Amino acid sequence: RQFILDVIHPGRANVPKAELVKHLATMYKVDDEATIFLFGFQTKFGGGKSTGFGLIYDNLDAAKKFEPRYRLVRAGQAEEKKVGRQQRKQRKNRAKKMKG
Repeated sequence: RQFILDVIHPGRANVPKAELVKHLATMYKVDDEATIFLFGFQTKFGGGKSTGFGLIYDNLDAAKKFEPRYRLVRAGQAEEKKVGRQQRKQRKNRAKKMKG
């Protein structure tokens, strides 16, 4: 399931995604909250309303198959690969030499 989510929150700066996930899980009768992914929220000028996008998958395997890795890392479903800063710089410079 995919949807656009409009959140009206007067008097609050923003609403935490964890709070929204819990609310959506009860609304749509979802067993596993880990299958709900919310992203792309923007607060309207003046505050009080935010708009974002959400996806609810049937199971965790489907989520891991279709969701981009960075969103899985944000949700705690995948481990972030750590590459050292120096290694990144050296790789960039080697690529520059290869290009020309």
